Amino acid sequence: MGSASKPSPTAAAPSRRKVALCLTLLTLQYGAQPLISKRCVGQGVIVTSLVLAIEFLKVICAVILLVAEGSLKAQFSNWSLVGSLTASGLPAAIYALQNSLLQISYKNLDSLTFSILNQTKLLFTAFFTYLILGQKQSPKQILALALLITAAVLLSIGESSRKGASGGSSDYVLLYGILPVTVASVLSGLASSLCQWASQVKKHTSYMMTIEMSFIGSMCLLASTFQSPDGEALRIYGFFHEWTLWTVIPVLMNAVGGILVGLVTSYAGGFCDCLGSPRNCITPVYI
Repeated sequence: MGSASKPSPTAAAPSRRKVALCLTLLTLQYGAQPLISKRCVGQGVIVTSLVLAIEFLKVICAVILLVAEGSLKAQFSNWSLVGSLTASGLPAAIYALQNSLLQISYKNLDSLTFSILNQTKLLFTAFFTYLILGQKQSPKQILALALLITAAVLLSIGESSRKGASGGSSDYVLLYGILPVTVASVLSGLASSLCQWASQVKKHTSYMMTIEMSFIGSMCLLASTFQSPDGEALRIYGFFHEWTLWTVIPVLMNAVGGILVGLVTSYAGGFCDCLGSPRNCITPVYI
């Protein structure tokens, strides 16, 4: 019984390598995404078209990875609508809204301010993980989160003041830059905690969750286009309004980032808790 609850060192090693690889790739994607999006996505590109394209590519990437693993048939043979909606329905709707807010914020903040504000999702993830899964943070982790939120607040104040001093509208920056990314961070924390719950409690795989969440999120976005300004713009100008070949680059990067987020949540959920609080680590999750 005792030996079954602990992974062997040989089993643990590949998991550590996977965690390190996924975290490294995700860090690079997070750092590069604002810069590339700002350069490659024009102001006139319709946000909903970007998000829908990203979700479509996420599904393609997840299916390819399932085929490579040889588990595509097994995953779909065990699939059920109730299980899918229970595990992925709410996070999918949350992520769809979050992605739209991020696309708006990309266009109205400089890359550094956006990146720091976007990382406040760690604070909200810690908060919602405690509420949903009961996982507490160590004093060092709490201090790090406090420093992060302090940096985010100072950068937000500085960005608004700088725009106002240079003749821009500080209210515009607040409403269309700072506020969207802050709300997106709150939503990201909630959705990430729900995904971790689904992965560890419901035993849902990250690839299947990506497919389900992308499909459900896309349906939510398509439903919203019946009454939204983006929906009107899509009907008038078409899906690829002001797209260029360069626009595909941030879309593809964002889709790969979505896959990596799912993998990190799946691989590192229990693993990171084990690193943070070894005395509480009884049955860490190794996938």
